[in-house]
Amino acid sequence: MVLINGAPGDCIAVNDRGLHYGDGLFETIPVVNGEPLCWERHVDRLRHGCERLRITSPNECLLFNEALRVCAAMKRGILKIILTRGSSDRGYRAPIDATATRIIADYPWPNYPEHYYTYGVTVRLCETRLSQNKQLAGIKHLNRLEQVLARSEWNDAAVAEGLMLDSQDYVIEGTMTNLFMVSGQTLITPELSLCGVAGIMRSLVIETAPVLGMTAKVAQLRLDDLNAANEIFLCNSVIGIWAVRRFIKREYPFGHWTNRILEQLHKTGVLANA
Repeated sequence: MVLINGAPGDCIAVNDRGLHYGDGLFETIPVVNGEPLCWERHVDRLRHGCERLRITSPNECLLFNEALRVCAAMKRGILKIILTRGSSDRGYRAPIDATATRIIADYPWPNYPEHYYTYGVTVRLCETRLSQNKQLAGIKHLNRLEQVLARSEWNDAAVAEGLMLDSQDYVIEGTMTNLFMVSGQTLITPELSLCGVAGIMRSLVIETAPVLGMTAKVAQLRLDDLNAANEIFLCNSVIGIWAVRRFIKREYPFGHWTNRILEQLHKTGVLANA
């Protein structure tokens, strides 16, 4: 089911700025038994993105009601919200009175192998770099060309994800995931002030760390830091957590702290793959 500005449909205007310029935002939300998980967190990030891009934020009650219409029959699946600035004449300058386009669609649950969750994943290093732009850092804007190019670098089914660096060789994130490393009892995730997406699951993991007696830090990380880590894992709202078992010739354990964080998140009910 797809709703476009509240009405069933499968077409948008050919002059929509999301199509021409990637001028918009999106959210990908897991759904369990008709309920979009962590709805408020996703809407908060969408609202923040609208403020950053100066796009009129949709009415949240309206958005929620439309989301429930789309996911009502879903036992487990994906709800995707796309918000563009709307239509305009040709040219980069956006009209002051543009009316945003909102698209809400459902997708089936991705069929990831079970061993990704029980054993962990193999990860590669991508050649494609993330560009730095403070105005766009953290938000889920529609321009995902860097991720598209990075994901096209491999077709090996044994590799689940690729890590991306920025132009200064700092480790930022996966093509679709956020990254954490464990050093002793300290949980560290990359600094995202210049690029990358501040994921919903990333924030939940950071909040979970103190509950388990861990210290959570946001810091600049390099490949040498990952090589020295005790444990590494990836996360996003859909996959939950994947332990990294192999990266650049190093084998990592599905370690104690990764397990404890995973168990704690299961208890809170935020993991759709539970």
